[in-house]
Amino acid sequence: MRQDSPIRQAARQAEARPLDNRSKHLRRLVVEGLLGGGRGHIGSSMSPIEILRVLYDEVMRFDPANPKWPDRDRFILSKGHGCLAQYALLADKAFIGRETLATFCKRESILGGHPEAGKVPGVEASTGALGHGLSIGLGMALAARIQQRPSRVFVVMGDGEINEGSVWEAAMSAGKHKLGNLVAIVDYNKIQSYAFTDEVQPLDPLPEKWAAFGFDAIEVDGHDVEALSALFRGLRYDGDRPTAIIAHTVKGRGVPFAEHQPSWHHKNKFTDDEVRAIAAALEDA
Repeated sequence: MRQDSPIRQAARQAEARPLDNRSKHLRRLVVEGLLGGGRGHIGSSMSPIEILRVLYDEVMRFDPANPKWPDRDRFILSKGHGCLAQYALLADKAFIGRETLATFCKRESILGGHPEAGKVPGVEASTGALGHGLSIGLGMALAARIQQRPSRVFVVMGDGEINEGSVWEAAMSAGKHKLGNLVAIVDYNKIQSYAFTDEVQPLDPLPEKWAAFGFDAIEVDGHDVEALSALFRGLRYDGDRPTAIIAHTVKGRGVPFAEHQPSWHHKNKFTDDEVRAIAAALEDA
């Protein structure tokens, strides 16, 4: 049995640390979407919040008033079912109006259960059919190199998603092309749609797997904002190796009764009382 790394051990205790106001605010935006749609992937949307927070707050170059700015960085949420996390950041950054969150999954809304490029400002790729985001990101990173643009590409994938062979085909190609401007991020919350990843398809040792495909592989506590910030600031985006970040996270982080629970991966229907219970839990997180 593999011995847990110090980072993985620390990340397993993440739920013991209180969330700061910024992380609570973003999770409340997720809840606004849940209230509007009456359904959603709550566990999958709560686990990557700090990753997206740091990327959108501190790392990525973008312009909400000009979403197609050619030199922008690209963000792809390959695990498209966790779209409420991205919608929360897009609302926070004024790509979309905050009131739009309440239309989530409603007829004629731009906010579907998976993000759609061309419909939602700031969404670079339509995702949800799992296993394709890294390939799309690979193409964008290659295009940036060919066109000599400074754009960087960040792709967030689910841990269950990387069971898909297409992920590793893209990884093999990214290593071959030495794409330092490509960053693959695994939201490693240890739970996929119906069970724990160790029961469905064990993934460890993940850092060694990514390194074997030519990536610089780094583990991090995916809820530690300072650690994430330092990590992204320290990357060599002009180097000759892509980066894989294995971010140890807690599924449903911030909602104690949903944390570590496969049953909270997705709910087809929430009652208003259930969503308000989620909101109340965040007040105490």
